[in-house]
Amino acid sequence: MMSNIKFFICITLVLAILVVCSSDSSEYSKKISSDNKPQHHTNKGYQNHPFVETAAPKGIFFYMRRAWGSLFVPDVPDGHELTELESLQLLNSISSDRVTWLGHASFLITTSGVTILTDPFLSKRASPISWAGPRRVVNLPIPINKLPSIDIVIVSHNHYDHLDDKTVRELKNKNEINVVVPLGLKSFFTERGYSKVTELDWGQSVSVEGIDITAEPNVHDSARSTSDHNETLWASWVIESFQKRILFIGDTGYSKTIFNYIGDKYDSFDFAILPIGAYEPRELLWMSHITPEEAVSIGIDVRAKTLISSHWGTISSLSDEPLFEPPIRFKKAGRDSGFSDKELWIMKVGETRTVAPTKN
Repeated sequence: MMSNIKFFICITLVLAILVVCSSDSSEYSKKISSDNKPQHHTNKGYQNHPFVETAAPKGIFFYMRRAWGSLFVPDVPDGHELTELESLQLLNSISSDRVTWLGHASFLITTSGVTILTDPFLSKRASPISWAGPRRVVNLPIPINKLPSIDIVIVSHNHYDHLDDKTVRELKNKNEINVVVPLGLKSFFTERGYSKVTELDWGQSVSVEGIDITAEPNVHDSARSTSDHNETLWASWVIESFQKRILFIGDTGYSKTIFNYIGDKYDSFDFAILPIGAYEPRELLWMSHITPEEAVSIGIDVRAKTLISSHWGTISSLSDEPLFEPPIRFKKAGRDSGFSDKELWIMKVGETRTVAPTKN
């Protein structure tokens, strides 16, 4: 019994070391400071708009719950995930533009013949150590060595559940992959053998393999330790091919001003990939993670035609809500807001769906 208690305390301390404070904003401003530096830039890194740090200390009890929860694997509902064979057969059966959910915020997006991997987390744990921390509760549907050829990797921010060291190291053909990241993350990839890496600030774009990729703001933060808070930027991503326009958001708090700005700038999106999980307790997480209802609100703000749910049903012990509650609330909120079931995607882990060309 005493050894179990010591183990629990050890995990609690490890997770406490991984505390990542978040910031919220309610307005988006394009103003430039007097020294000609964008106002989301600071002397030490970056910040949200309107430049007020509002992250609440989460407290020891929050991290104790995270540590305790990481010791158990919750029951996974039947039909939530596909087997490796089912995933590969479905992926290979669709030759047109397609989207595959690998779990959490990791998607394969193929459009105009180009395959994009978002937020590469394909490991057992979202943690700097292999034996503790939030862990994957579903199988990896497609092993890294069986993934299709990756042309582009896009990263929203550097948290462990969105940027995994092992996954980045094990991807094939590193010299051929184009990596697009927010400011400050280039070295993470070049130190691991990648040579085609582009950093972007909010509002900046790059064209890769005929795909236009633009970084836009959201409400979040960054850190991989207790000493590098907000030293690298976070971003929403606009992906534009000849056929379609897709918005990918890895993590965000809600800001109507920011997402209305994105909607006004791009007019509409064919698809929006939106996080719907890790939102309780609200008094601690409202400034960095949206609820399923807020995800639908973002879809409306950016004028997306189809909403794809992300950031749920993959990793245990990130927050307090039941692991499989988010899609229930997401579907209800979407229906209440006028979306049809065909416009609300709740995918199985490993599932591939075709995305028909719709952009004029």
